[in-house]
Amino acid sequence: MAEVKIESKVTVVALVENEPGVLNRIASLFRRRAFNIDSLTVGRTHKPHVSRMTIRVEAGPEYARKIATNLQKLVNVIDVRVIDNEPHVERDLALIKVRNDDADSRNTITEICDRYPARIVDVGPKVAIIEMVGTEDIIEEFIEQVRPTGIVEMIRTGVVSMGRGTRIHDTNFINRRTMVEAASKARNSNGHNV
Repeated sequence: MAEVKIESKVTVVALVENEPGVLNRIASLFRRRAFNIDSLTVGRTHKPHVSRMTIRVEAGPEYARKIATNLQKLVNVIDVRVIDNEPHVERDLALIKVRNDDADSRNTITEICDRYPARIVDVGPKVAIIEMVGTEDIIEEFIEQVRPTGIVEMIRTGVVSMGRGTRIHDTNFINRRTMVEAASKARNSNGHNV
């Protein structure tokens, strides 16, 4: 009898200072507590001093609060939310290079792409690159569909998530460097110290 693997993942979104070493501190926290990071995506927000991390962790929902509490204790972490239990939109991006060296494989790839939110972004004489954006489940399903044609190379960005509607995860946080720059500008514009 085949063993059934029950997969449980927690999605945590953290606003962090856009400073060197923050990613290392967060990854070390998960390493010390023996949680495997399934997906980690980091990018700047509309505020240049704040980055947003979306972390997908292989852990049961019972660990969600513990993960968020431990993250919140780190110095450069501004705010943390577990978004699994609230309405949200999540996306993953995959670039998949597939074999494309005969008419049959080209037709098969085109037909599969027409059934999914995927598009062919580069075509060469032997391979094609497909861009696929969607939920993690849809991307996994798409990968299984194109696998028989021959996947040559693949890269995925990891999951990014955002709360739907008025669920805004933002901050009024101003880091030390920004405060120093603002004080310096005020001093220079007034001609005297603030």
